[in-house]
Amino acid sequence: MGTQENGAGGTIRGEAGPDARAKDRPRPVMDRDTLAELHRLHAAALLRALLRLTSGDRGRAEDMLQETFLRAWQNPQALTRGPEHGRPWLFTVARRIAIDHFRALSARAKELGDETPEDRAAADDPYEEIVTAHAVGDALAELPRHQREVLVELHLNDRSTADAAEVLGIPPGTVKSRNFYAVRALRPVLERHGLAPA
Repeated sequence: MGTQENGAGGTIRGEAGPDARAKDRPRPVMDRDTLAELHRLHAAALLRALLRLTSGDRGRAEDMLQETFLRAWQNPQALTRGPEHGRPWLFTVARRIAIDHFRALSARAKELGDETPEDRAAADDPYEEIVTAHAVGDALAELPRHQREVLVELHLNDRSTADAAEVLGIPPGTVKSRNFYAVRALRPVLERHGLAPA
C-alpha cells in the first residue's frame, strides 16, 4: 500500500505503481456509431427471441434487450470483427441475461413462499433448459420443413431411421440424406442464435 497526493492537499491510500493507475483508467467503451450499427443489424431479431422467451412480455423483453446492448457497449473487445458479425455474441449475452432474470424471479418467488413441489423437483438449471429449448426451436424454424421434420423425428422424438421413415412416409435412405443436410444447415443457424454446437 502506498499514499499519493490527490492534488487538493490530501492523500489517497491505495496500491502504488502501474497496476493502481490501470484500475483508475476509464474502461474502453464502444463508439456510438458502431453501437448504432450493431443495434440496427441485430435488435429486431434479438427482440423477437426475447419476446418468445418472456411469453410476449414486451416490457421485460425490451429491458433484456437494453441490457444486452449495454453489455456490448461496455465490452467492445468482444466484437472486434465488426457489428455485422456480432449476432452470435449478442444472442449468447441475451440468453444469459434471460436466464439470470428467470433465476431472480424464481428466487423472489421462493422468498415469498411460492415454491411448489414441482419447483423443488426441477432440474439443476431449468431456466437454462427453457431458454435453450426456445433458441433451438427458433433455429429449427429457420430450416426448410422437410429438414426440420427429419431432425424432430430423429433427434427430438428419438426415433430410429426406420421409424422416422414410417412416420414421415418417406424411404429410410431419404431420412438419412435429409438428416445429413439438415444437421449441416443447422450449424450456422445455431451459431447465430448463440448456441455453437460442440
